[in-house]
Parts: sequence; structure tokens; C-alpha cells
Amino acid sequence: MYGDRNIYVINRLKIKTVDTQSYKTVYLNKATVKKEWVVIDATDLALGRLAARVALVLRGKTKPGFTPNVDCGDNVIVVNAEKIALTGKKMTDRVYVRYTGYPGGQRFTTPQEILHRRPAELVRRAVKGMLPKTRLGDKLIGNLFVYAGPEHPHQAQQPKEIKLNEI
Repeated sequence: MYGDRNIYVINRLKIKTVDTQSYKTVYLNKATVKKEWVVIDATDLALGRLAARVALVLRGKTKPGFTPNVDCGDNVIVVNAEKIALTGKKMTDRVYVRYTGYPGGQRFTTPQEILHRRPAELVRRAVKGMLPKTRLGDKLIGNLFVYAGPEHPHQAQQPKEIKLNEI
């Protein structure tokens, strides 16, 4: 009886073949990447949320042909970095630590001090922390251009403006 049942089940199976020619994985390389220029206005945006979205665009994860080991992201221009927002007491309580390389050379700064001296540096640090810590990450951070005010010198590239929610 079981033999008949097994034959019956086998006869009901429909075996489908897959056309493997239509499922080729496409890998981008330096010659096939199409890089664009985008502008993001940082006015009243939370620093971490902005940095995460900018890192996605720099990395190329918003494109359908994302390749992990290739610089396939867009060039990003961030304007109005001086108007960035930090929630809570992060402006005074967060501490950035760096080391000069000399004995006793540990230096501490707060986001408030960085924002006062060089507003673009605060955004650049946040984005760099969200990129890979490799040679590719070093190359990707070169595609980021941050400006304190609303003006930027990249009008010749005809950048398109995107909203944070559209990414």
C-alpha cells in the first residue's frame, strides 16, 4: 500500500526548471559604476540619523547594483552643518577622545566645542564612524563634502537635492 502511495505522490510533483541565463549576478567595477552628486540639507536633523543615511548613500547601498568591495556610491554634499541637532545633553556630555602620539597627549573635546570651531568636522566624524574601517572606507570618506553654510562650490556637477526620508 505504501508503495502505491509513494508512486502517486511522485506522479503529482511538478518539476520546474529555472532559466539560469536570466539570473546572472551583476558585479559592478570601477568602469561600470555611475556616480551621481546629491545635496542634503542638515538643518535641524539629528546627527546620527543624518550620518547613517549619508553613509548608506556613500557606500552605494541605495543602488540596485551594490557591490560590497567597490566604491559604487554617490558623491554627497552636506550643507548647513552648523544647524545640526543633537538630542538630550549630548552636546555637552558626549566626549570625543584623540591621542597626539606623545606621552600625556590625550585630548578631549565635546560636540559643542567642535561645532563652535569647525561645524563640518562634527558631521564628517559621525559619517566616518559608520563607514568600513578599511582602505575602501578611506576612499569613501573622500566622496563626502561638508559645508557649514548653505553655499557650496559644486554647482558645476549639477547635484540633485534629496530629503532624508527619501533615502
